[in-house]
Amino acid sequence: MEFLNYAFMQRALLAAVLVGITAPAVGIYLVQRRQALMGDGIGHVAMTGVGLGFLLSTSPVWMATAVSVLGAVLMELIRWYGRTRGDIALAMLFYGGMAGGVMLINLAPGGSNANLTSYLFGSLSTVSPSDVTAICVLAAFVLLVTLGLRRQLFAVSQDEEFARVTGLPVRALNLLTAVTAAVTVTVAMRVVGLLLVSALMVVPVAAAQQLTRSFTVTFVIAVAIGVAVTVSGTITSYYQDVPPGATIVLLTIAAFLALTALATPLARRRARAAAAARPAPDPAECTIPAARGTADEIGV
Repeated sequence: MEFLNYAFMQRALLAAVLVGITAPAVGIYLVQRRQALMGDGIGHVAMTGVGLGFLLSTSPVWMATAVSVLGAVLMELIRWYGRTRGDIALAMLFYGGMAGGVMLINLAPGGSNANLTSYLFGSLSTVSPSDVTAICVLAAFVLLVTLGLRRQLFAVSQDEEFARVTGLPVRALNLLTAVTAAVTVTVAMRVVGLLLVSALMVVPVAAAQQLTRSFTVTFVIAVAIGVAVTVSGTITSYYQDVPPGATIVLLTIAAFLALTALATPLARRRARAAAAARPAPDPAECTIPAARGTADEIGV
């Protein structure tokens, strides 16, 4: 436990725990909405915010948050009004965000593509005290939304038409989900990296769904998996000197495969138990005989 003696590891572990909680907390709604790759798209847009932060000599985390939120709102507007050209507009938004980030950081004084590496793939040593403060504030917002409005967000994620009929503000809730996903991306980018954050938002949820279909239980298991893999990946990265983002994502995929292997025999056992619990059919002697034919009636 000597790694806890280093301030940078204390900051990294705190950030890892917050990321492990917030990413699956938002990801469960994205999975329900079949928007599993939304986090990946927002991560591309956030690169422009990081580059703009370096160019203006401001906090890349806060600047990435602002740009990501704007990009998430544009994504929702495109989804509503894009019709057949929506996929093209989204592609231009994603790749334009990536190209903009690379261009802006090279225009920044003393900037280079090397400065982007820690934001693209995560880095332990570069999590500063100001980053921890920003991550804590943003994580509090994410948890406030995902837990405080869980019933409304779940209803909209399951069936927008039904939610609209019940009087819920569907468009406002969709925008809030997109904004919360954007904030989560910037929370996670210092630990997991912008290019890998989508995996941490989706894979723990998919792994939890191998064991249960209950929303609440899936939420709890997904968050537990998220915290376990982020903390384990951070510690492994310290001892083995490997990239934390890649380590965390590989551990997440390993957890998914392990739970999938565990779920298969459990599903078979449940099926056998359900079959055994069914009432036995009536014995043959108690069944009603088939109707007699005409020949029987006339004694032939």
